[in-house]
Amino acid sequence: MSKKILVATEKPFSPAAVEQLVEVFKAADFDVQLLESYTDKADLLAAVVDADAMIIRSDKITAEVLDAAKQLKIVVRAGAGYDNIDCAKAAEKNVVAMNTPGQNSNAVAELVFGMMIMNARNIYNGIPGTEIRGKKIGIHAYGNVGLYVAKAAHGFGMEVFAFDPFVDDEAIKKDGVTPVGSVEELYETCQYVSLHIPETPQTMKSINFELLSKMPKGGTLINTARLGVIDEEGLMKMFAERPDFVYLSDISPTCKDDIVAQNEDGRYFFTPKKMGAQTAEANINAGVAAANQIVKFFEDGDVTFKVN
Repeated sequence: MSKKILVATEKPFSPAAVEQLVEVFKAADFDVQLLESYTDKADLLAAVVDADAMIIRSDKITAEVLDAAKQLKIVVRAGAGYDNIDCAKAAEKNVVAMNTPGQNSNAVAELVFGMMIMNARNIYNGIPGTEIRGKKIGIHAYGNVGLYVAKAAHGFGMEVFAFDPFVDDEAIKKDGVTPVGSVEELYETCQYVSLHIPETPQTMKSINFELLSKMPKGGTLINTARLGVIDEEGLMKMFAERPDFVYLSDISPTCKDDIVAQNEDGRYFFTPKKMGAQTAEANINAGVAAANQIVKFFEDGDVTFKVN
């Protein structure tokens, strides 16, 4: 019997990405159902009932969704972060959860520099700004995105530092990046810090006032990671006590209105919605990678990118 693959995306893939991932499934003789731009969770709950596999983006795969999925074997998040999947419940239901690491990395790294340069040049308002060449940038978590940030930073002539307790110092040095011994040292050293840590129980609210206050004058935090890693009470305190501090984020904080009301333009920038992976190339890369992973799972039992 042919497998049924559900592509459930509140925020749809590009048409080109859909076309290519559907071709992957057609070649494997799998049936595909598209559930795009849905606004009612009931639609997802109904669609997942007889699905053997799912591809999602930022869609939330909760215990309720997993309980509704009577024959689901695998769910793949097209992207790196997977905190929108209840991985424990998936494991309990014998559902394999995967992500597609590395497929969006260049897109996210380019957004880091897009926001940095725009801010350094005062959002192009006609007032002279500054250059990033020669400045120090710290990469907090040296994974796939961190590597692309490092490559771009070298191209701009920046000094590059990184902290990641899970990556060997020698591997970081091979990329021409200086490893530091602690997260505190990273923030003390660098005017710019690019944040790439996942949202886990250990990292929740770990970016707090105590850490941010160690940044040098003109300290700029760029967050293309996750909302929950920021201690927003500490963030507000940082804005109040450090008039030189800048926060650029791909995720609007819940305290956005307070930040906007209490601070001048130039001290902050928030994209209207999470934009890190929103390029044509990343869309296609992640979608096709997810499709290929599902095919390999069913045909070969491949669980290389399993996260639960």
